[in-house]
Amino acid sequence: MGTESGEHRPRRREASIDDVARLAGVSGQTVSRVANGHSNVGAATRERVLTAMRELGYRPNTAARALRSGRFRNIGVVVFTLASYGNLRTLEAVAAAATERRYTLTLMPLARPTDAEVNAALDRLGEQAVDGVIMLLESRQGEAAQERLPHGVPVVVVDSRAVDRSAVVDTDQYEGARLVTRHLLGLGHPTVRHVAGPQDSHSALLRMRGWRDTLLAHRRPVPEPIHGDWYSDSGYTAGRTLASEPGLTAVFAANDQMALGVLRALAEAGRRVPEDVSVAGFDDMPEARNFIPPLTTVHQDFTAVGRTAVEALVQEIEGGPPAHYKEIAPRLVVRDSTCRAAREPAARD
Repeated sequence: MGTESGEHRPRRREASIDDVARLAGVSGQTVSRVANGHSNVGAATRERVLTAMRELGYRPNTAARALRSGRFRNIGVVVFTLASYGNLRTLEAVAAAATERRYTLTLMPLARPTDAEVNAALDRLGEQAVDGVIMLLESRQGEAAQERLPHGVPVVVVDSRAVDRSAVVDTDQYEGARLVTRHLLGLGHPTVRHVAGPQDSHSALLRMRGWRDTLLAHRRPVPEPIHGDWYSDSGYTAGRTLASEPGLTAVFAANDQMALGVLRALAEAGRRVPEDVSVAGFDDMPEARNFIPPLTTVHQDFTAVGRTAVEALVQEIEGGPPAHYKEIAPRLVVRDSTCRAAREPAARD
């Protein structure tokens, strides 16, 4: 029967470390090591302790643990736009890697990548008791803003080479652009037009440099790039401009979404891909293999970038040496959107 109104059952006593230790047949110190995610516990013992924790409903006292260790096992993440494919994939990898290391995340999304927004996010993180910060900022904001963080808080920056006081993890954007531009020149195209990313983006700048330097190294004309905003509508706008150029034979878009817009614009103008114009992108988003035609692109390993960022940050949080610049190699994925040019370029001296 239920209790009468006003009666309360006595509250069940919360399980302690000692309770878990008795049930698992280990010491309290071993339970503490398991609770804190230390690696110096055998797999069978760890599983026995975890089973005891589940049976007893034991929950580690994170506040007390933070006071003892000086760590909160909490990572702050500052990110601009979750609509970006690269940011979303990298954030997924960061979350998975942090969970494996028994860290939680405090997410600070930015409405705009301005100095004021970055400073406000870092101020809020400074109040959230974080052990370190990962910054997913492709723009140049955030370089001086790190002064807003409490002294000694490690920072890892993803997708930016400009910050020299923090560890930086990134795909080799420059090499990726060189790979795809060399591929198109190797197919006999006299030059390659470029739909670049935003002018305040480090990754867009590095991809544009890789494209330009490759053309110069092969003594080919370097056309003026057309800047987009990473989204397909801007690629479509750029593609309409490019479609009117009679000598156009190859386009390298700085990401797959803009390449999609270029494909639509060329199709509407009656320019066949790849027979008339070869088109390539960057990112290798899953949809790229289902474009019409399937898109040649540069594969970025966003999972490796996110996991490496977490490993670099946790290494410093837990007393290891700070990381510096860690680069993840890209690779070219050739599909049906590129083919040999109809005419080889004239021989050059």
